[in-house]
Amino acid sequence: MLPITTKKYAGVPMITLKLNGQDHSLDVTEDMPLLWAIRDVAGCGMGLCGACTIHIDGLPARSCITPIGSVIGQNVTTIDNLHADPVGKVVQQAWLDSAVAQCGYCQGGQIMSATALLKTNPNPSDEQIEEAMVGNICRCGTYNRIKTAIRQASTHLKEVKA
Repeated sequence: MLPITTKKYAGVPMITLKLNGQDHSLDVTEDMPLLWAIRDVAGCGMGLCGACTIHIDGLPARSCITPIGSVIGQNVTTIDNLHADPVGKVVQQAWLDSAVAQCGYCQGGQIMSATALLKTNPNPSDEQIEEAMVGNICRCGTYNRIKTAIRQASTHLKEVKA
């Protein structure tokens, strides 16, 4: 069976996308990029995985459940600009040095949450790391490498301040 089929619902064409083993009936056109359908239409939109984590005035937030009207006048930062943040740059380097990423899907959100943690608590305990990262799911299970990278970034930040 093909991963995408077309049906009609009440006369309206619906595209059924088999995504991660589940059927999703989508009211989209056939020329919509698959990325948009997966992320914007079939995506969680419920803040469940943390992959879409952004910073709003420096605090982590799930972009899939944050209404745009709630961020008017606030500074929104995505992973795309984290290299401009000194702490974010250190965290990104620690991620590379620790070879954290496996599939990479969740890593943007993981890095954003880790950066927000280290900006407010540059020397977190393991318990504090786990608490800050609890909303970010890694389906590949790289949690130990994530913790290692956060500890490494923390150590580097301490050395820079000394």
